[in-house]
Amino acid sequence: MSMFKFSVGPWNVHEGADAFGPEVRSSISFDQKLRKFKEIGFTGIQFHDDDAVPDMNELSEDQIKSRARELKQFLDEQGLEAEFVAPRLWMDARTIDGGFTSNSSADREFAIWRALRSIDIAKELGSDRLVLWLAREGTLCSESKDPVLSLHRLREAINIMLAYDPQIRILIEPKPNEPIDRSFVPTVGHVLGFANGTQDPSRVGALLESAHAVLAGLEPSLEMAFCLAHGKLWGVHLNDQNGLRYDQDKSFGVENIRSAFNQLKVLIDHGYGSNGEYIGLDVKAMRTQSAAMSYAHLENSLRIVKLIESKVRRFDKDLVLKYQDARNYEAIEMYVMELLLGEQ
Repeated sequence: MSMFKFSVGPWNVHEGADAFGPEVRSSISFDQKLRKFKEIGFTGIQFHDDDAVPDMNELSEDQIKSRARELKQFLDEQGLEAEFVAPRLWMDARTIDGGFTSNSSADREFAIWRALRSIDIAKELGSDRLVLWLAREGTLCSESKDPVLSLHRLREAINIMLAYDPQIRILIEPKPNEPIDRSFVPTVGHVLGFANGTQDPSRVGALLESAHAVLAGLEPSLEMAFCLAHGKLWGVHLNDQNGLRYDQDKSFGVENIRSAFNQLKVLIDHGYGSNGEYIGLDVKAMRTQSAAMSYAHLENSLRIVKLIESKVRRFDKDLVLKYQDARNYEAIEMYVMELLLGEQ
């Protein structure tokens, strides 16, 4: 039995299109996905703003809130809750050069409008968490934006969000690249430094995705530890990544099982989840999966988390402490490998 609550987003069951090919699976309805998530074992749902309220650009603010209330009723009926809401800025034509850091003032105003509507939606869904994946807040051409001015613009936008709702907490999910060439806020270290310059640093924290840390050449468990040491790890997206490639969102632990072990170990050792935090599984089905197997990657990831969690709970801290005192790190190494390989 896991001690954690688990969350997932509807985009984690998708049609399989990628940059080099068309869709390969039929669409599954939003309601059907949510019912299946509950059946699998998820209790939290991650929402983009337009997952929660489709076609929101065509609606008034009151209509957006009304649609969100209807969704809240459906979630309640299914025994689900909203973990967070995130403005999906990168899919709108007005944000092709970034939203908050666009050189166009009109585009920046639109991005802020969407962010404030996302806060409205989160409030109606009973969540105090707004996630910002700053997908296009960076450059494709180094000289296309003034990086200092861009960070000032981003800070101004977040200050507007903080002032709009005194209860909202903002989780920045960093990624070093893709779809842009270079991000202005590429790692959780940057997130925490940036947060200190906002008008209320206590309400700006980090969401760490395993694959995004790997893309930056960093160890996800240490990135989690950095945030935990500052009281700023407010969300995690567990998945896996085969080196410095495109963002793969592989099932958790399938590439780097020892890293996966240490990610769960640092979360368990330092009480992650004790304040209601979720473990999110941001994983995508392989392009070769059939429509009938659209949920296998989620079921597998959830199973892997629980298997590794059981290993973490069997970790002999007293034995390892003795090895640490003797600086017998080879013994620690072998003990961990035996634990992971089933010899302990």
